[in-house]
Amino acid sequence: MNTRRIAAIFLIVASIAAILLPFASATLLTIGLGGIVFVAGLNQLLRIGDIPNNQGKLFKGLSGLLYIGGAVFILIDPIDSEISLTLFAGVLLLVEGLMELATGASSNASARGLVVVDGIVTAVLGLLLVIEWPSDSLWALGTIFGVSLFLSALNLLKPTDAPPAAS
Repeated sequence: MNTRRIAAIFLIVASIAAILLPFASATLLTIGLGGIVFVAGLNQLLRIGDIPNNQGKLFKGLSGLLYIGGAVFILIDPIDSEISLTLFAGVLLLVEGLMELATGASSNASARGLVVVDGIVTAVLGLLLVIEWPSDSLWALGTIFGVSLFLSALNLLKPTDAPPAAS
């Protein structure tokens, strides 16, 4: 069994778990994000010495402290953070969908129809998240993450292009 299939199997199992336990998966995602933001803040602070001027050092230090402060808030109260992230995801999807619609409308490419459909679906999903916020916060992020993992698994299972023939 090749590594693509093994990875796809792991992704399918993870996607099923995320879809069946959306609150748990969304909370774990939120905590993971908090950890990443904390490390990013530490990285900002550790790089202060690389900045040649004091104004740059001040901004880098403030940036690092802001990252760490945000991370602490996320890690202390991941449920409230999850609610905020759901609203952010809804707005992000809505804007992305509208941009896809504009791109599809102004394009002459052969896949123009797919771009428009993608834009409509993405904008509608974003709008639903925003309209139903905050009540959808307990399940939406985990479910969306699970579906995304499943689609990634399907992508790994599709046949790859054959390597070019040696001449």
